[in-house]
Amino acid sequence: MDDATQARYQLASVSKQFTAAAVLLLANDGTLTLDDTIGHRLDGCPKQWRGITLHHLLTHTSGLGHWDDYPMINLSEWVEPGELLETFHRVPLRYAPGTGWSYSSPAYVLLAHVVERATGTPYRIFLDDRIFGPLGLTRTFAGSPDGHPDLAQGHDAAGRPMPTWELDVVGMGAGDVWSTARDVLAWLDALQDGRLLGEPHRTLMLTERARTDLGPKASGYGYGVFVGEVDGRRWWHHDGQNAGFTAFAANIPERGRRIVVLSNTEKRDATFLEPLLS
Repeated sequence: MDDATQARYQLASVSKQFTAAAVLLLANDGTLTLDDTIGHRLDGCPKQWRGITLHHLLTHTSGLGHWDDYPMINLSEWVEPGELLETFHRVPLRYAPGTGWSYSSPAYVLLAHVVERATGTPYRIFLDDRIFGPLGLTRTFAGSPDGHPDLAQGHDAAGRPMPTWELDVVGMGAGDVWSTARDVLAWLDALQDGRLLGEPHRTLMLTERARTDLGPKASGYGYGVFVGEVDGRRWWHHDGQNAGFTAFAANIPERGRRIVVLSNTEKRDATFLEPLLS
């Protein structure tokens, strides 16, 4: 196995696929339902959140904003989990739950907290026990990189090394997974083939649950994945960007084609995808 194959990269927002799968595993277990409200699952939620369900969080229809709506949060600094949640509480919703669509990483941080609270297990350990281990994703882990070997160093667009974002609390559930291209390919296959999630949860995850109006290639959002059409064929996919890293993972089932691009630089050009899709 060469160094490039062994290197672990941050998956950034491709990590949201694992968060969604974790919630769906618990739904399959009967531990929770997708119609549960966030207030039912987490203590101290503000009144404006009363109508937010796990489904809303999974589909980015909760009304919660993205990181730009929380300028008081430093993505590179560790913060107490309770303090982070309190910060989320203080920012008004963009719209009433279920009445719009807007991408929200904080929504996925909340989902990771739901997994922890429902299971009494640290989120990264739950991923190890229920997803990474059973699927043989031996080069994949979540959270702080401390103590893990073969880590790619992130770089900015000019090629300068960059420190990682904080992934144990601020990025938990939203962009915290490290992996290799080989493991991500195995992950895409396991999702498509139903080896992790049985029906109906596999189909719920990989088909449109909310409309995005982002164009035909990303016209809808399932749970943790964008869905749409490319060259007249259905596909599901996600991209991501953390400090120093970019990632893209996609599956075109009709063609049996999976695409994984992991990079340790913020410099990227979307034109690289075109020959991979044809």
